[in-house]
Amino acid sequence: MLTLYRAINILFNIIETLIFIRIVFSFLNVSPYNPIGRVIYELTEPILGPTRELIYKLGINTGMFDFFTFISNTYS
Repeated sequence: MLTLYRAINILFNIIETLIFIRIVFSFLNVSPYNPIGRVIYELTEPILGPTRELIYKLGINTGMFDFFTFISNTYS
């Protein structure tokens, strides 16, 4: 059971790191078509996509800021 807990913990740490890298990429304007950027975007989109949809469905106007990455990172 402890091994399962550690594996899940490592998985969440990897996901958090990838989301943080995606946030940094968005500030640096790294293209999602860059090979490294593409891998980061493809690995994080299944997590960030539903969060983005929830924000849009709730009608929250975030303006020019993209808060869904911060929200996803907070709850993961």
